[in-house]
Amino acid sequence: MGVAFNSYRDDEQSTERSKLQTLARLFGYLLQYKWRILLVLAIMGYGVAVNLINPLIMESAIDDYIAVRDFAGLYRLLVIALAVNLFLVVTVKARMYIMAKICNEILLTIRQQLYTHIQKLDFQFFDSRPTGKILSRIIGDINSLKDVLSNCVTTLIPDGLTVIAVAAIMICKNPRLAFASLLTIPFMAFGMLYIQTKAHPRWLLFRKKSANLNAFVHEDMAGMRIIQSFHAQKETEDTFEELLMEHRRSFIDAVRMSDAFGSVIDFSWGIGCILLYYSGIVIIGTDQVSLGTFIAFGTYLTMFWQPIRNLSNFYNQLVTNIAGAERIFEILDTPPAIADEDGAAQMPPVEGEVRFSHVSFSYDGRAKVLDDVSFCIRPGETVALVGATGAGKSTIVNLISRFYDVQQGTVSIDGHDIRKVSIESLRRQMGIMTQDNFLFSGTIKDNIRYGKLDATDEEIIAAAKAVNAHDFIMKLEKGYDTELLERGGGLSIGQRQLLAFARTMVSDPRILILDEATSSIDTKTELLVQQGIEHLLAGRTSFVIAHRLSTIQKADRIFVVEGGGIAEEGNARELMEKKGIYYQLYMAQFAL
Repeated sequence: MGVAFNSYRDDEQSTERSKLQTLARLFGYLLQYKWRILLVLAIMGYGVAVNLINPLIMESAIDDYIAVRDFAGLYRLLVIALAVNLFLVVTVKARMYIMAKICNEILLTIRQQLYTHIQKLDFQFFDSRPTGKILSRIIGDINSLKDVLSNCVTTLIPDGLTVIAVAAIMICKNPRLAFASLLTIPFMAFGMLYIQTKAHPRWLLFRKKSANLNAFVHEDMAGMRIIQSFHAQKETEDTFEELLMEHRRSFIDAVRMSDAFGSVIDFSWGIGCILLYYSGIVIIGTDQVSLGTFIAFGTYLTMFWQPIRNLSNFYNQLVTNIAGAERIFEILDTPPAIADEDGAAQMPPVEGEVRFSHVSFSYDGRAKVLDDVSFCIRPGETVALVGATGAGKSTIVNLISRFYDVQQGTVSIDGHDIRKVSIESLRRQMGIMTQDNFLFSGTIKDNIRYGKLDATDEEIIAAAKAVNAHDFIMKLEKGYDTELLERGGGLSIGQRQLLAFARTMVSDPRILILDEATSSIDTKTELLVQQGIEHLLAGRTSFVIAHRLSTIQKADRIFVVEGGGIAEEGNARELMEKKGIYYQLYMAQFAL
């Protein structure tokens, strides 16, 4: 198998959490609907009461009416029983509707909370896991909670009450028969305890294998062009098959263990029935127990074990799906590494002075990408960052945007430490373009408007004209209303970048960052967009990262980033005269 796909076989690390704590947290969502839950509980209370009195009605019908041939009384009793049970059917339908609505609303709330929280998380969170694994939590893990939430109310409470009430009634009616019937409970409890300790880690592993599979499929679809270009279909098929088999094996292993719940319950139930009739017929004697009592006890025994079976199925389901809840809450409890400090101020309208004061930064806590870097950029100045790949150019602009926080030193704008102001007020005044100019599914107009959500059509058209995107847009069949496919499919790379330029232009940022923004534009398109870029840079503090040195000749200053700091600085002419690192880079590009 290819090394490139090994990360999909690595299971996500999960924090150990108490199942009771997780269940209590889920109950917290149910408590937000307490009045509707109380109505459901009242309906279920009625249902439990009806189910408990039905065996007593049967016993009375046999011993008090049929035995003495009082058929008139029997008919009255049956009419009452029929009315009570018909009303029960109606209330059960109402209960199911109410609970389904509550559960759907809770799932919507959890999904919204999870999605909102994920959007607040820092780049390190997304750098550390494939997108597919995140999607598996937002979609699959949340969907798995529906039955758990519903059965928390509709199974756990009524069946728990039924078991207690039936046991009490049996003991009151005949303690010896009750003792014989319930003698297998300790065996059942021990068996269930053993099974649950083995089943939960298996279901947690299954969730992880599901996330691995989702992550692989998501990236496989996104990278289909690369796969086909390098004729790597066979390798990806083999990897998919291996991940699929791991997913299947983990599921079968978990199901095989969980299914043992039912066997333990059925065995205990069967032995309990044998002990009931053996003790009633052989030990106590039929002369001591009436036929109605025997039938009632048999019914109550079923009513005792059936809820226990339901509870075991619920517990089995809980063990199955609680792993999903744990994974959801794990993300919800993950604090964003980049967040507003308490009492963070609003960044006022900026002039654009950017200052680095003794800044050091490392991604892994060991190797420093930047080491004691200091510089000051004047308002309206255009600074180009050049240097080898991995030298720290993108790190500098990422720190200005506060996608990462410095470990040492200070980054300030107009004298404001950017860690002391709100992230929203900071980034609202910045325009950022990267070499991955992502476009969303939707119209061209909507994609440009993404830079300024309240932009008018006139502002959108003006922004497109400023970066020379208007002409190619108007050549499309529907112009600005042309629907784009995912990631801008159907457009050339250059056209996508022009739209990204327009999106940045319409936001009218005070600080502009172009991170390899023209790297994929051909020479002809580059000539068209250069004028637009100059318009974009005018009057703004701008940082331009470029390997193509022809695009930065007009920059006010050029920083050569090397060795964790600024190795050289000056304009293009000054750096050429120094004949240092920049001169060597320039000659390497243009000597041919």
